[in-house]
Amino acid sequence: MTGRTATSAGHPRLADSLLELSDLARDTAGSCGADVAAYAESALDALARGGKLLFCGNGGSAADAQHLAAEYVVRMSRDRRALPAVALTTDTSVLTACANDRGYEEVFARQVEALGRPGDLLVLHSTSGDSPNLVRAARAAAAGGVRTVGILARGGGSLRPLVDVAVVLPTRSVSRAQEVQLAIGHIVCRHVEEILFGGGNRTPQGGNT
Repeated sequence: MTGRTATSAGHPRLADSLLELSDLARDTAGSCGADVAAYAESALDALARGGKLLFCGNGGSAADAQHLAAEYVVRMSRDRRALPAVALTTDTSVLTACANDRGYEEVFARQVEALGRPGDLLVLHSTSGDSPNLVRAARAAAAGGVRTVGILARGGGSLRPLVDVAVVLPTRSVSRAQEVQLAIGHIVCRHVEEILFGGGNRTPQGGNT
């Protein structure tokens, strides 16, 4: 059997899709570079002071929350000590109990109230910026002294004015936004590792580099 290789000539839509993603990444670097840097600084500051990172999102963004928390706890690109990060999307007992007893809008806010401490950082992934459970989580974070970063699209929605740092991607495409949101999460995590464990000038409280 002869193998077949997809080429840009035979599958132009596939190639165009990759180019669209590349274009969005380039546009994001141009319009959101300072905000991504502020996100990285917020993560570094929280971890260097002994705080933790909290992640939340819905649907595909819930999976991204788990993915990114795992990168901090286990490793991204170098062997180093574990960093404290929690995805608020994983505990089915907490999620379903809260949804059943208090409403789905409270599933993240309740956990922020329970787990968040002043100096922690909550990272909210949303393509619309309008999910009620994320809006309430941001408000709970503010009430508890937890700083917030929103990785958003479609203009940022209701979350934009509620978070300390808003990274608003220049797209209205849900799938494209999710792809770049995860890339930004990886970029920030890698930067954190390089600074904290690669000879940078910050040392996590209570740990050795």
